[in-house]
Amino acid sequence: MFDFGMGEIGVIAVVGLLVLGPERLPRVARTVGALMRKARHSWHSVRDEIERELAAEDLKRQMKELQETAASIDPRADIAAAARSVQEAVAPLSTAAQNPAAPPVSAAPVPPHPAIGAEPDERS
Repeated sequence: MFDFGMGEIGVIAVVGLLVLGPERLPRVARTVGALMRKARHSWHSVRDEIERELAAEDLKRQMKELQETAASIDPRADIAAAARSVQEAVAPLSTAAQNPAAPPVSAAPVPPHPAIGAEPDERS
């Protein structure tokens, strides 16, 4: 907290001994030490409180950014585009199924299924 070297502390001790005398110096030194300890403790508690407040503000800011990012990512547009794509792909097939006289949609002819057009089984 304070930057005192041994020389400065020695000068203060000699001046204190001369001013206060040998009877009162230990009691005053104890009191000054207790006051310094309280001041240091108060300073640390204030510093810790400020650090906690800054951390809380940082977390709030990050949460707000995440919420804004999550709100900006809307999958509905992608889902609608995929649904349109599927509908466009299925529409010609649906038309061909409703109108059997229309030519097939695919470029390659589809071979007939063996069960279609076959004679019914005599066992049924």
